[in-house]
Amino acid sequence: MITISMRRLALVVGVAAVALGTPALAQRDPAYESARASGQVGEKMDGYLGIVGTATPALQRMVNDINIKRREVYADKARAASATLEEYALTAGCIAIARTSPGERYQAPDGSCRPAPARRRSAIRAARKSGRRGTSNSGSHRLTCP
Repeated sequence: MITISMRRLALVVGVAAVALGTPALAQRDPAYESARASGQVGEKMDGYLGIVGTATPALQRMVNDINIKRREVYADKARAASATLEEYALTAGCIAIARTSPGERYQAPDGSCRPAPARRRSAIRAARKSGRRGTSNSGSHRLTCP
């Protein structure tokens, strides 16, 4: 379990919001956009991208590359915010999930993979109500989907 002081959390959230708006995390190349739109990849609660279903070698390489880049940015931003990498990545994951477009996949608090609803706020409220937090599975980029 991660415990974060309110001041530290506010700092991490602020820095994460800025970082997620930067081109380094925008990763809007056509292959990524296509995989995201078709539901092949989704945002995980730990701040990294996950694969939904069966991975092709090309899809696995793309996800690994994006996650390596994210980790580098998270590490730099976490140091600047006096936070741990895990705290920063978790905060960034929450922000990335909140920014998913309707139909894009994300990891729900119960660990399942769901399409983002038309009103994302309902998913965020459900996550807050459950009190569940994401966990980092650094060796796995797979989301659990029915």
